[in-house]
Amino acid sequence: MDRSAADMTDVEARSFGHAIRHELATLNVMQMARCLVAMVALLLVLVTLNPFPDLRSEDVAIVGSGRMALDYITFGLLAAVAVLFALATDAPSLKTLVTPLHLCFVGWMLINVVFSESREVSIQRFVLAASVTSLAVLLPLLPPTQRSFNLCLGGAALVLLVLCYLGVVLAPQYAIHTALDIAEPMLAGDWRGTFGHKNGASPVMTILVYVGIYLSAVGSFVMGPAIAVLAGIFLIFTGGKTSSVLCLAIYALASLVYVTRSLWLKRIICFAPLIVMNLLTVGSVASPALSSITRVLPVDPTFTGRSDIWEFALSAVAEKPIIGHGYAAFWDDVSERQTAKGAEWAVSAAHSHNSYLDLAITIGLPGLLLVILIFVLAPLRNFQATQAHNRSNALGKLFLTIWLFGLYFGTTETFLLERQNPVWFMFALAVAGLHFLARFQCIAQMEPDR
Repeated sequence: MDRSAADMTDVEARSFGHAIRHELATLNVMQMARCLVAMVALLLVLVTLNPFPDLRSEDVAIVGSGRMALDYITFGLLAAVAVLFALATDAPSLKTLVTPLHLCFVGWMLINVVFSESREVSIQRFVLAASVTSLAVLLPLLPPTQRSFNLCLGGAALVLLVLCYLGVVLAPQYAIHTALDIAEPMLAGDWRGTFGHKNGASPVMTILVYVGIYLSAVGSFVMGPAIAVLAGIFLIFTGGKTSSVLCLAIYALASLVYVTRSLWLKRIICFAPLIVMNLLTVGSVASPALSSITRVLPVDPTFTGRSDIWEFALSAVAEKPIIGHGYAAFWDDVSERQTAKGAEWAVSAAHSHNSYLDLAITIGLPGLLLVILIFVLAPLRNFQATQAHNRSNALGKLFLTIWLFGLYFGTTETFLLERQNPVWFMFALAVAGLHFLARFQCIAQMEPDR
């Protein structure tokens, strides 16, 4: 989005079709190309190149891995095009990303990849992660106006929702978990849409609920409510408990942060519950005192036995606390590692079910610290600056809500820095959006040619 001193204070209600025609009438070819790249990037991440995988087939994993080359090529080309577009018109915005902290993070990731236990695996996956993350960071800069950004975001959301619902109605065996699924037949009946698992669908639907609420707030009285309602219904039928609970709780938390003026109070509201959640989950494995507290709670914060996985993961952190085991290279082959007696099943886990713990394993404690500084602490400070300058408050609140959801979702699932994971993509987009809003104002719509 181009920046100027103008702010969007009022957006008149209009139909989706009218809005599209208005944008097409004011955009030139280059601007249309930028919007197209943004739409393609969103759809590529949300829908993927392999939608509706057949979980009844034993070859589904082989088919998915066989298409990874196409993912690398597609994301790499899109990222390159996005960089060229951004350099052409948004060089000042890009310069703000070149900070000592960001450079330290990139440098540490390169060092970690070089010293990885599986260097080739880490290099390959880091290249894909770098392409996807670059797209997410640059996406707020691609559409020329806030209105066109809204249309790209809403259009991609509607495409995904239509595909998901069509799958449920027309091909339920590909869009709903069944008792014939090879890996997890116990999930039969849970909706997954285009995704390979309900746990992939549910957090995305939560984010789409936030997108729908945002679009409604800026005047899209048809598209916004439609996205929010359709995503909310789909979320319920996924059976994703964590995302369902977090959906409204995080929006309420974001609303409280939004009306709070003090930065320190904002930090307490955002981070105190987050710290408690991590202490009651992973912390309960490391501390007998915390473990005794969790035993008297009315709910099970270990989510039925994840404590075995967390204990195994903590032992892996202790093995290489500084450099880590290598970016995205630990969980591929852990079957030979030793575990506590009775917890042998933990080596079959695909990840640690905690984003922060997983980063400590793979990129080490220094890497985790850099992630916390960049992706946990800085965004709230940027939101405070956005509010102080009264810059696109509705958009700022959307980014704040998605960012908060990611922070809390990360206490039970792994997604931070995870290549083309749609939750990571939207989280990185939100972090980048807050970064740019804190420094620039976005244009509401293009001025007519004279």
